[in-house]
Amino acid sequence: MTDVLETPAPAAAEPQIRDRADVRRQIKLVVVLALVLLAEIWFKLKIDDPTVSHLFKGPRTKDNPPVEFDGSVVSWVAVALTAAALLLAIVNRYPRGWVGVLIAVVIGIGFYGAFLMWAYADPTGAFAPAMTNPIPGTIRIATALVFGALAGVLCERSGVVNIAIEGQFIVGAFFGSVFSSFAVASIAAIPLFWCPVFGLLGGILAGVGVAAMLAFFSLRYYVDQVVVGVVLVAFGYGITSFLLGQIPDDREEQFNNPGLLEAVEIPVLVDIPYIGTALFGQNLLVYIAYVSVPAVWFLLFQTRWGLRVRSVGEHPKAADTVGIDPIRTRWQAVLLGGVFAGLGGASFTLSTGAFDKEMTAGLGFISLAAVIMGRWHPVYAALAAVMFGFLRNLRDQLSILDEKVPGDLLAALPYIATIIAVAGFVGRVRAPAADGQHYRKSD
Repeated sequence: MTDVLETPAPAAAEPQIRDRADVRRQIKLVVVLALVLLAEIWFKLKIDDPTVSHLFKGPRTKDNPPVEFDGSVVSWVAVALTAAALLLAIVNRYPRGWVGVLIAVVIGIGFYGAFLMWAYADPTGAFAPAMTNPIPGTIRIATALVFGALAGVLCERSGVVNIAIEGQFIVGAFFGSVFSSFAVASIAAIPLFWCPVFGLLGGILAGVGVAAMLAFFSLRYYVDQVVVGVVLVAFGYGITSFLLGQIPDDREEQFNNPGLLEAVEIPVLVDIPYIGTALFGQNLLVYIAYVSVPAVWFLLFQTRWGLRVRSVGEHPKAADTVGIDPIRTRWQAVLLGGVFAGLGGASFTLSTGAFDKEMTAGLGFISLAAVIMGRWHPVYAALAAVMFGFLRNLRDQLSILDEKVPGDLLAALPYIATIIAVAGFVGRVRAPAADGQHYRKSD
């Protein structure tokens, strides 16, 4: 009798069902890249004379005249890069992770270049404007934003929402000016070099003072942290306007004439073409910002204190059960954030030479947006702050091209970019689980 072996029937192939999130990501990429490509093509087709000029090496002088070049190359390279990325998105092969981010950055730079070629081409007046290096202006504006973003990261990682960054900025700017001005007026007793350093001290004390008020009301009396933050912003505007009005005209030299931070050039690095002076010929505050970003990262992710801060921001009750005091840890994080916010505020007056009402112009709120866009990570938040600084500087750079780009639209550009970035590209980011939540021992 012969045994018959039954061969199992091959299993039917299961249909591949794509995740909805992956489909939404592909649709979003295709739509955004298609719009960017259409805009770049429109920019190119609207140019009659593609000859533009730049002054990337420095201000216009007899030895440094504007350099003319054909902008068509930049325009078409931008179109080609975006078209390639769009093709990858259509076939769902757009890379994820850092490669995808890198491609997005390249596409963004290409769009920026195509836009500039259109904006600076075909000058209508007798004076042909030349493109200038955007890095110095970006660094100048982004310095305060980076400090504000670090302050926000420290506070919110510990579970305290900090809406008051704008208030810390304006108060830090005022007292930075007062402290530095007082030092300048006492120049016989204080060396000139230390005058701006006194301004930094004034900014730090003011930032920590506002941070203490935020911690006191939100951690001691459990007042809603968002409400406290809004109130502190109004308080900052009000108290600085009042105090500024109390300075007599004949005493402004003594109380509102701060010494400016002098540029300190780093040897060798400052000689790098195009970017050396912009990055390594800056003042002390900029270098402090450079160092602060990795320092905060190290504190939060490589030290025991940082682990405690993150634990009370995620689950304060669990942290309490292992012996960590959530309230004390939050106080420490909020006050340390006040140091950075105060430095950001002092940067306004120590780089301009005088305090003026509402001179921070809402940059504290943009710092808060950088915190969210940077997903509560100090390095990513700092990069987002630099991006917002770049957009803010772009507004200033293009203000001379009012005929092609409406001035009102340019003024709103940083805020429009903030809304698009936070609402459209950040996606469903997850804040620290206990962010904004009060903690009581009895909970």
